[in-house]
Order: sequence, then C-alpha cells, then structure tokens
Amino acid sequence: MPTYKTPGVFVEEISVFPPSVAEVETAIPAFIGYTEIAKKNADNDLILKPTKIYSLKEYEQYYGYPQDDPIAITVVDNPAGGFIASSFTEPTVKYLLYYSMKMFFDNGGGQCYIISVGTYQATPVIDLTGDATTYGLQDGLNALALEDEPTLIVIPEAVKLSATDYQSLVQAVLLQCNKLGDRFAVFDIYDGETSLDATQLNTNRGYFGNNYLKYGAVYYPFLKTTMNFYVNEGETNVNVTYGANSAVELNTFKTSRTALYNFVKSALKEHFVKLPPSGAVVGVYAATDSNRGVWKAPANVSLANVIEPTLKLDDTKQDDLNVDATSGKSINAIRAFMGKGTLVWGARTLAGNDNEWRYIPVRRFFNMVEESVKKSTYWAVFEPNDANTWVKVRGMIENYLIQKWREGALAGATPKDAFFVKCGLGTTMTAQDILEGKMNVEIGMAVVRPAEFIILKFSHKLQTS
Repeated sequence: MPTYKTPGVFVEEISVFPPSVAEVETAIPAFIGYTEIAKKNADNDLILKPTKIYSLKEYEQYYGYPQDDPIAITVVDNPAGGFIASSFTEPTVKYLLYYSMKMFFDNGGGQCYIISVGTYQATPVIDLTGDATTYGLQDGLNALALEDEPTLIVIPEAVKLSATDYQSLVQAVLLQCNKLGDRFAVFDIYDGETSLDATQLNTNRGYFGNNYLKYGAVYYPFLKTTMNFYVNEGETNVNVTYGANSAVELNTFKTSRTALYNFVKSALKEHFVKLPPSGAVVGVYAATDSNRGVWKAPANVSLANVIEPTLKLDDTKQDDLNVDATSGKSINAIRAFMGKGTLVWGARTLAGNDNEWRYIPVRRFFNMVEESVKKSTYWAVFEPNDANTWVKVRGMIENYLIQKWREGALAGATPKDAFFVKCGLGTTMTAQDILEGKMNVEIGMAVVRPAEFIILKFSHKLQTS
C-alpha cells in the first residue's frame, strides 16, 4: 500500500479476479525426415532448423517434392487393339516425408513443424545419427527437444532404419516425451507391411522397451493410398520398353507416339504408394481435437485418400493387437469395414494394461492441462507465499477445470465430482515447505474415457398376456 503525505482524494484499484489459464494447442505435430531441399533464403539453411508451416504448398516451397524414383514399364501390342502393360516395376519409395505430409493435411491436419535432417541422395540413405558431414533422424529429434510448442512427434521414415536403429530411435522418442512432459509420440509398427504372427508381434513390441510407454501409441498395418508414384516434370524417371525396343524415357513418346504415351500415363494411375499410417493418423488427431476436443478418442474415424490397409484384419487378429497379457503393449489396428471405408480402430497407448494411462485421449488431456496450468502459473513465482496467493491460484485452476467439465472433458454430475484443486497450509504444505519457498498445488481430475467395448445383452421374455 502506498504512503500518502499530501491531503487529497486518492484512487486505488483492487484486483479481485484470479488470473485465467490460457490453453495450449494440442495437435501441433513435429515431422522429422529427409526432404528434396531445405531452403528458405539459402541452400540447406533449414536443415536441423525446426520450422512451422501451415499447408502442403508451404512445405513444397521450403522442402520440395518427393524423390523421382525410377519407374519401369514394359508395353506390348494388344492383338485386339491398343496396348497391354506386360510388366510394371514399382519404385521402392525410401523417402516418405512428403507423402506423409500430404496424408496429414488431407486428413484434417493444420499447423505443424518440419525438421529436415538432410536432402535426398542418389542412393537413398536413412540414417540414425549420420556422420561427420551428414545428420540422421536422431539429430532431428535432438533439435526438436529445444522447441516448446510441438505436442506430437512423428518420424515416418523410422521404419526404413535397421531394426536396431529403429529400437534406439523409438526409445529415445519416448524418453524425450517423458522428460519434457508436453508431447506424445505416434509410431508406425516396424514390420507394418507384413502379416505378423505372435512371435513377430512380440519382437515388434520389444523394440519399445518398458519405459515411458504411456507417452506413445503405435499403429498397424501400412496403408495403400490413392497417391500415385511421383513423376517428375520432364517425365524422365519413367522408362518405357515397347516391343523389341530398349527402354526409353516416357517423354520420348509425347509427340511421336501419342496413343502409347497416353496409355502409359493411364497405366501409371493404376499403381499407388503404400505408406506407414502415422501421417494420416496425426491428421485425425488434429481434426478430432479441433472438432470435438483432445479428450475425444481419435478413433472410429475414416481415413481420407486411403484405398485400403495393406493387410486386412479381423476381430480374432485384433484381439492379439489390442490386449497383450505378456508385455501389456497395445497396438492400434487400422481396419477396412464394408460401407464405412478404412477406419482407425484403436485408441490405446503402448501402456495398454495400465488402468491410469491406457487411453490416448486421457494421456493427451493431462498433457494439455499440465502444460496450460504450468505456463499460466508463472505469475505466482516470487509472489508472497500466503493465503491470498493460494486463493488466486486455486481459483484460476478451478475456473479453468469447470469450463472443461462443462465442455464434457471431465466426468461427474457436479464439478466437485469431476475434479479437485488443493493449495494451502495444512493441506498441501507444511510450515517447512513455506520456509523453503515451496507452494504445492494438488490437482485431481476424472477424465472421461472412451467406450471401447459396447455390450448389448438380449434375452427372451415369456409371454404374459
């Protein structure tokens, strides 16, 4: 209170409202991988520099297009007229980031971060740590640790590593998520394009180790997308063998053999890129967060630009994925349903047997609240550690959680049933805590959980009239 020395009338404004909690964004993924270019102002000036973008067009401006992998097609004359493609050699797509970004935006994604760890090589190389002159995916992860805003980690090209390097990388991702406490990892199963028996499933689960499993989720199988293989502007990466002639570039026929050229162009449209699902799945995360809220499970949602999963799963097969009595690590299935399309059909973290952190929306909701409250409480640092400050802090958090309860994120008939906030001497602090400058706040929340199993019970009823 100021000291007055001159007679007069003075006005003092008294602050009675508690501060408010500013909610952080929940679906800002960081994609780590290799790009065609990494240029904003000068060549390679974006390598290992996390950069926020908002659209695929912006990605193409800074990071370019897919690698123009070689495509080979052999064409023969059709006795009935026209042509027949006697063979088609699909390229091995090594660099996946561009395609995954397109799937992200097509499935509802918005703002995100890109971390390029290097540009395409003539002989594609996906590396964990690189060497003295190059970088690897682990280097990109290390650069991401310095960024505060991203809330999801996605590394589609991790499946191109060796099994040993894949194991090292995914465990490093989980370690970062646990250390920072503000992000969640979306993984692709390592052998996601093959049918996995029980032994192979256990091998793939073993890659994730046993620590910090609540901070990640894994999806299976890979997806057959509607995207065709990339043909560069000059069409020089498509080699056509026609009859007894040797292979030549497709553009050779553009003016000389128009019918053959058009046939090859149509044949290219019948072959599609297969991708790990993480890019599409985080797009679903972003769309679900925007439309419903982070507490809604990102599941039972159809995937855009997907023809079908590369493998078809049934209930029996998913039983072994969803619930694992041995290691407790759940794998989320992606399944095709008649008349519904391809759906994300699972919402479990890797800690599938953990009653606290079994579900993705529960873990991500806690991440959001923890980070939002943490950042909004900085004003109280060095404030007097007394009842006035405790009431303001408690009121600030309670007001925020009441709003979340009204939005449907917390379960309970009343706010009292849905959450509690404690802060005070004798409840969360001792006199010694106050002497040491500590202000302890305890928050408990009853977060809504997804209805994973809906059981309908039917029985006969005897005739009574």
